[in-house]
Amino acid sequence: RRVDLLHDRLDWPEVEESGGTLEENALLKARAVAAATGLPALADDTGLEVAALGGAPGVHTARYAGPEARYADNRRALLAALDGVLDRRARFRTVVALVVPGEAELLAEGILEGVITTAERGGAGFGYDPIFAVDGRTLAEMTEEHKNLISHRAGALAALAAGRYLQW
Repeated sequence: RRVDLLHDRLDWPEVEESGGTLEENALLKARAVAAATGLPALADDTGLEVAALGGAPGVHTARYAGPEARYADNRRALLAALDGVLDRRARFRTVVALVVPGEAELLAEGILEGVITTAERGGAGFGYDPIFAVDGRTLAEMTEEHKNLISHRAGALAALAAGRYLQW
């Protein structure tokens, strides 16, 4: 809710994620908010990278099944693309960008390794959670607390706080 309150008092634009990489999209968003508000801005972008698909859907994760696709459409498209594929290794990768006006721009990443299941399992979570498994359980089968402990987003923020930056 604090972000909503800030947004009500400060005006910043919706930012189109037009970058070709997660790094570019995170920076686009953080730069736009920092420029509009004059305040430090933190933004992220996340992608699902599947080994057998050469890292796809990657930066197109949210639109994998098309620009108007919903979560279920994306899951079905990914399962169809991997039909009969044995190598189901995948990872979620989040890149966070911290932009402080007049200072350096910092990037950090968090990664959660897993596999794509052959069918949906579990009733919790969102997005690709029902088909992304870690240690035999999909993210949709985990408690919110456990999911947050292993989260790629939490990992990216921890890396940023620890000074483990990506070179840009």
